[in-house]
Amino acid sequence: MAIFEGAGVALITPFKESGKVNYEKLEELVEEQIVGGTDAIIACGTTGEASTMTHEEHLDVIKYICEITNRRIPVIAGTGSNCTDTAVYLSKEAKKHGADGLLLVSPYYNKATQNGLKAHFKAVADEVKIPILLYNIPGRSGVNINPKTIADLCKDVPNIVGVKEASGDFSAIADLMNYSDGNVDVYSGNDNQIVPLLSLGGKGVISVLSNLAPEKIHDICHSYFDGDVKRSAKLQLEAIPLMNALFCEVNPIPVKAALNLMGKNAGPMRLPLTEMELENQARLKIAMVEYGIL
Repeated sequence: MAIFEGAGVALITPFKESGKVNYEKLEELVEEQIVGGTDAIIACGTTGEASTMTHEEHLDVIKYICEITNRRIPVIAGTGSNCTDTAVYLSKEAKKHGADGLLLVSPYYNKATQNGLKAHFKAVADEVKIPILLYNIPGRSGVNINPKTIADLCKDVPNIVGVKEASGDFSAIADLMNYSDGNVDVYSGNDNQIVPLLSLGGKGVISVLSNLAPEKIHDICHSYFDGDVKRSAKLQLEAIPLMNALFCEVNPIPVKAALNLMGKNAGPMRLPLTEMELENQARLKIAMVEYGIL
């Protein structure tokens, strides 16, 4: 059974102007997501700026989100690393703190072979017996997890159950579904590709836009599941200008800027990420107004 079906939010981590995690605001954001119909919360992924947190902060945020969520919806903890031992450590601790599943990005910078990727993911899965989603994002990690590698891992390792696919390669996704007879839980890692991925048997999306409009992304998925493909596609297309604006600079710069425009007080980014360029802020604001959330 899938960890979740529908729209999972790749949750931002709000910071105070001092740079510390704003836990009060984090609680508000979690509650807003649950009220908005989000089907799962993904904590400390790319959008959550885990790469600039200390291990202690990273795990404290996961623990806090698990406590606030209190099993109302699943929490999937981002615990990947380019170091296998670090990924094992973070994953074990996330499980102790109550995570329902893990999201493991492919090791970045090291550029492992496909056999290396298999060994890395299996090493984590052997130590932490909760469901695991792989995270294929070659644009950031520098290496692609091949469809056959994903299919083999999901077949051979019981608690590796699926993948967040952000490669944008639908030929590869079709190959994956073919290799696995559809027995891999595939989630779109790109907001602008939800409906096409669902059409290949995907389970949903792990969404950036859900930070701003959880109800709308939930409805894209569940309209499709309910058989109203036309409405699902309409909702997808209506969101495209804002989805594009949210990626006109590297994520999560635009989504945090958008939350701040909405008065959500998401706070600043941590270096090396910086504030959004003024021209792009104007583009983002127009897209938010046109989408009806500002």
